Amino acid sequence: MGGGSSVQLVLVGLENTGKTTLLYRLKFGQYMHTQPTVGFNCEKVEGHSGQAKGVTFSIWDVGGKDNMRPLWKSYLRSAQGIVYVVDSADREKLDEARVELLRLVKGQNNPGCLPTLVLANKQDLPDSLSPEDVGKELSVPELSVTQQCHVLPVCAVTGEGLGEAMDCMVEMVRKWKKGKGKQAR
Repeated sequence: MGGGSSVQLVLVGLENTGKTTLLYRLKFGQYMHTQPTVGFNCEKVEGHSGQAKGVTFSIWDVGGKDNMRPLWKSYLRSAQGIVYVVDSADREKLDEARVELLRLVKGQNNPGCLPTLVLANKQDLPDSLSPEDVGKELSVPELSVTQQCHVLPVCAVTGEGLGEAMDCMVEMVRKWKKGKGKQAR
């Protein structure tokens, strides 16, 4: 995967985790003040460095309020990967975030166990959990047994970690596509 490639991603997570801030940081390269997403946003984002260089990402940012969550799975049909954003500083919502993540990735609408990248956002806050702790709270080690699932630290406001996250997603999608080809034989 490289220049000219395109990848469709679904960007989900509970409300106020920073999904739209992250999306616009990726698209415009700077912080932009955002409003809570009522429905969805879709943006094309160009990768500029590393493994993501030359890759066009179509990213569907779907609202995180509880009335929107049942719709998440319908966006998976044409997706090649899931980006699940978590507020690393909101410890009270980690259990709810785990339930929603497991419902999404273990659901029957997740074709071929899509690669899932969990972004431990808001790492700039002093009380944020480490990516390892976020992963444990969300049962990522258990998910990783049956599918590609990684946790990475990011800060959507500063952009820290987003390049690494997109590189990781490209690599995960590349492996997923190779695996799909083997299954088709």
